[in-house]
Amino acid sequence: MNILVTGCRGQLGSELQALAQPSDFCRFLYTDVAELDITDPVAVNKFVSQEQVDVIINCAAYTAVDKAESELGLCERLNSIAPQYLAEAVEKRGGSIIQVSTDYVFDGTACSPYTEDASTSPRTVYGRTKLQGELNVLKACKKAVVIRTAWLYSSYGKNFVKTMLKLGGERKELGVVFDQIGTPTYARDLARTILQVIAKGVKPGIYHFSNEGVCSWYDFAHAIFTYAGLDDCQLRPLHTADYPTPAQRPHFSVLDKTKIKQAYGIRIPHWTESLQECLKLIKEA
Repeated sequence: MNILVTGCRGQLGSELQALAQPSDFCRFLYTDVAELDITDPVAVNKFVSQEQVDVIINCAAYTAVDKAESELGLCERLNSIAPQYLAEAVEKRGGSIIQVSTDYVFDGTACSPYTEDASTSPRTVYGRTKLQGELNVLKACKKAVVIRTAWLYSSYGKNFVKTMLKLGGERKELGVVFDQIGTPTYARDLARTILQVIAKGVKPGIYHFSNEGVCSWYDFAHAIFTYAGLDDCQLRPLHTADYPTPAQRPHFSVLDKTKIKQAYGIRIPHWTESLQECLKLIKEA
């Protein structure tokens, strides 16, 4: 089985590289923009055909949520059109694609966890382009899996955890919003789950994945500071209105993970458990 991982230098792609174990029956191919331009359908078809790709894990995306509001064209090419090219190419080989998506496909006005069949209503360019990417992939490939996730962080790349560690070590006081509720997702846990999905056999459809539990960004920052021993920086809760951004963040984006747990028999760690695992890796690095 030949497995292509696009966006291999991002958080999730890096975690997949750290975890994946090639064998006589499994070969992993890793690409980023330097190796494969996924917005070029000719290049995509040539690569998938020549390398005899059976499964694509599409980790590539435009994720600069605020910049996306003024870069619609680029965001569409990466988040909507490129996934379709990948799905069409692997469909020709009778293969499958795992498309990573986002909680931003929802408007964030719910008061209970979002299930996979909940109504979508994105309020940002990022969310709209990711939703269109989902639809394009599901239409183009019979064996397509969409996994929506949220609040992704890792020991690799730039993310909220690393930002808090940096600012917590530099400042005496820091404000973080407390009225946006969701669940952090350790990218390594998501990578583990994706590899299990492939190993156990792809079951097409939409799934949700984040760690277990619920918190605000303020709670998340407080836990980071506590576990990292950052006692000199005082955390201050902010309202979203106190911290305006070009893109509107969902006020509530907790995802219901029942479907993926039942379909693949997986255990999902609580977010505090995974956060401590990640912080240990960051410290060791």
